[in-house]
Amino acid sequence: MKWEELTAPQFVQAIETCGGVCLLPLGVIEKHGEHMPLGTDLFIAREIACRAAAIEPAIVFPPYFFTQIFEARHVPGTIGIESRVMLDLLQATCDEIARNGLKKIILVNAHGGNRYFLPHFIMLQLERPKDYVVYLPTEPAWMADPEFAQGWQERVESQGRDEHAGEMETSLGLALFPHLVDRQAIPAGEGAERGRLKELTQAHIYNAIEWYADFPTHYAGQGEYGTAAKGEFLVDHLVEGLVRIIRLVKQDHHSLELQQEFFRRLAGSSGPGESL
Repeated sequence: MKWEELTAPQFVQAIETCGGVCLLPLGVIEKHGEHMPLGTDLFIAREIACRAAAIEPAIVFPPYFFTQIFEARHVPGTIGIESRVMLDLLQATCDEIARNGLKKIILVNAHGGNRYFLPHFIMLQLERPKDYVVYLPTEPAWMADPEFAQGWQERVESQGRDEHAGEMETSLGLALFPHLVDRQAIPAGEGAERGRLKELTQAHIYNAIEWYADFPTHYAGQGEYGTAAKGEFLVDHLVEGLVRIIRLVKQDHHSLELQQEFFRRLAGSSGPGESL
């Protein structure tokens, strides 16, 4: 149920069919090595969302790419917008989704650079009262299947950090959009970690230039080990994980109630000494 493909009457029916759940696929426009398209994250997020929604009904919002990517603005093709606009636009998008009757919004994120931005956005949902809830599945939610980690370790061939356009992401591309992946352009050895801030990173001290220090060409891993078969294994796991997440969200009847209770107390309708 792609939002933009529904007629207005179909949309109304779809809200009821999906129990008011909307999947918001999040990616970014950025360089993915020399061999993958700029929209890699968008394509992955949307396809996983659509496949999951075909199993457990949910309305799938059009691909959304105005998220955090300042660390890649030095390479061609990146679209990075000012941080305040980024936050305001995502909030306005969620407001509009909810205004249309979808009160449970699941962020389907396929961009690693959002690992700090999206949790911050989630906490900002307590800035003002809302009649909807935004859900962010983090890595443990996706990795709930204990067999997945073992299955992937049996397949993985690359060494070192596999984080960006490497074996895992290249495999997903070969499974989902092979016509856009140029295996001949994979740069040999370029995805190795530089370690230029090794003393700080080993001490778990982080700053904004850490990613650039290790991966200045915005490629991290060994994409040459990617295969469509590995990608299909990953896709199956991701779809199963998202289906499980959708079902849990549909069963959640407490979050909105508690969120509204919080704002009532904030407004002073409950005395500070009143028990919860």
